[in-house]
Amino acid sequence: MSAGGGLRYEVEDRVPAPVALGLGLQLAAMGINGAVLIPTIVFQAGGAGERVLWAVFASVLACSVATILQGRRAGRFGAGYALPHVSSAIFIGVCAEALIQGGPGLLATLVVLSALAQAAFSARLSLLHRMLTPVITGTVVMLLPVTVMPILFGMLNELPPGAPVPAGPLSAAVTIVATLAIALRARGTLRLWAPAIGIVAGSVTGTAFGIYDAGLVADARWIGFPAGRPPAPDIGFGPAFWGLLPAFLFVALVGTTKSVAIAVAAQRVSWRRPRAVDYRAVQRAVAAKGAGNLLAGLAGTMPNTLNGNAVAAIEVTGVAARRIAVASGLVFAVLAFVPKALALILAIPGAVVAATMAVIMATLFTVGMREVARSIGANPRNGLIAGVSFWTGVACEFDMVFPAFFAEFAGGVLSSGLTAGGLVALLLTGLTARRKRRLRGTLDMAELPRVREFIQAFSARHGLAEIRDRIEAASEEALLTLLESRDAVQGADGAEGTPDYARHQLLLTAGKVDGEAVLEFRVGAADSDDLNLQDRLAWLEADTREADVEQEISLRLLRHLASSVRHQQFHDVDILTLRVSAVPDHESRQ
Repeated sequence: MSAGGGLRYEVEDRVPAPVALGLGLQLAAMGINGAVLIPTIVFQAGGAGERVLWAVFASVLACSVATILQGRRAGRFGAGYALPHVSSAIFIGVCAEALIQGGPGLLATLVVLSALAQAAFSARLSLLHRMLTPVITGTVVMLLPVTVMPILFGMLNELPPGAPVPAGPLSAAVTIVATLAIALRARGTLRLWAPAIGIVAGSVTGTAFGIYDAGLVADARWIGFPAGRPPAPDIGFGPAFWGLLPAFLFVALVGTTKSVAIAVAAQRVSWRRPRAVDYRAVQRAVAAKGAGNLLAGLAGTMPNTLNGNAVAAIEVTGVAARRIAVASGLVFAVLAFVPKALALILAIPGAVVAATMAVIMATLFTVGMREVARSIGANPRNGLIAGVSFWTGVACEFDMVFPAFFAEFAGGVLSSGLTAGGLVALLLTGLTARRKRRLRGTLDMAELPRVREFIQAFSARHGLAEIRDRIEAASEEALLTLLESRDAVQGADGAEGTPDYARHQLLLTAGKVDGEAVLEFRVGAADSDDLNLQDRLAWLEADTREADVEQEISLRLLRHLASSVRHQQFHDVDILTLRVSAVPDHESRQ
């Protein structure tokens, strides 16, 4: 189903209450396993099994608050889209290690700091988006299962006292077979339920062997709070803290990148008419994620993240209204205070839980592989960077190379494979990055002579003399279009007096990619929410909107001169990127 004709309800549409409640229940059901099982794995593997009930309660409640915030939007928090939250699988390894080395207090401190880091990432997303290349994020995502799989394999061998030996392997095998059968053979909505169906099949097998904890379900109350309370944060900042902090920040960084991808995908399927991505909404989505994780850290549980299955659910159901997110969050909130419902999931045998997460981790590994493969297509050197970084991380994770040295070096930071591999990927990518020519100035037509000199020098240096005139003309129209947009905003707002020149600072960078000139204009963010130049170009193409004559001429010239125009709007900066080639406009668009 496409985001166009098949969409029944857009983001802003009001959905009937019964439909909102029904789809909210569906989204909650798709995410409840992740919100309950992942903290269960972490706290059991980290030796804090006595805190599992509290951790699950806090996790579901934090997911509820974050999901409602995404749908409702409060200031610069919340995307305003149907983006439910679940516990973050990529944090399993580092959270379990934090529990092992320092207990719940250390985990709470590190989760709070990673949440604050995510809030900072959201504020400077324009810089973060450029720094985290696919080869870096892909390599780190590939290393995540490496840190988690040993924990899951250990859980496969855990059985209650007196249980028959085949109970664990058979329950795990049934879980994996059922999950893979649905995921590989089914189509449509049924594929989304593959993990849940696998869990049910494995639990039925476990019940036959007597390893499903039915007593836990029977003893649980229908309504109430679980026993426990939030742990006191560990502010001793000992060696364990400094050893794990880089890994937590790395995972938070990668998790932010994955959340950006989900928020972008949600926008693409939530409107009937295609429109440019609003990165301000993406920033708000990341900020809401940071707020949800701050609550999770203070409550003593693990972080949560955007649920990518929501995008698939929108395409299947044709409903993208934000009220669905609010309904889903309310369902989570109710479930958090129904211990018996949570106990049904907590009673699932450990072997079944481990088998389910092993399949998910295997899928996560392939996600990282795909990102690296795409980056290799753009630059073959990226394959070498990914290979060296990945195996460096594996060697450090399992103490294969100079374990005594790396255990002491920099407080043991490099003893984490995730940190070591991620640092190597960052270092090697930085060494191979090509420097771009830069020009700093003011968004003013008086800068045009300097811009022309800059373009002439850039064209001569990169062998683009034959298209220099096109590059100069495209740059002039870009400056004029940006200026007219700012003037339109100021006029529409009725602003008087001296304009805010801080918002008119200009940074122009130029580079050569695949024989084309790539120009990037970075200026201070505009005050309007309806000035995306990509959308304006699309509207001109369809003749669906009226435009100022001068602005329309500039836009049409810009579209003719540039082979592509991309406008990214953030809360702090606008980025207009042009690609200019020697191919005539009508040929480049075929």
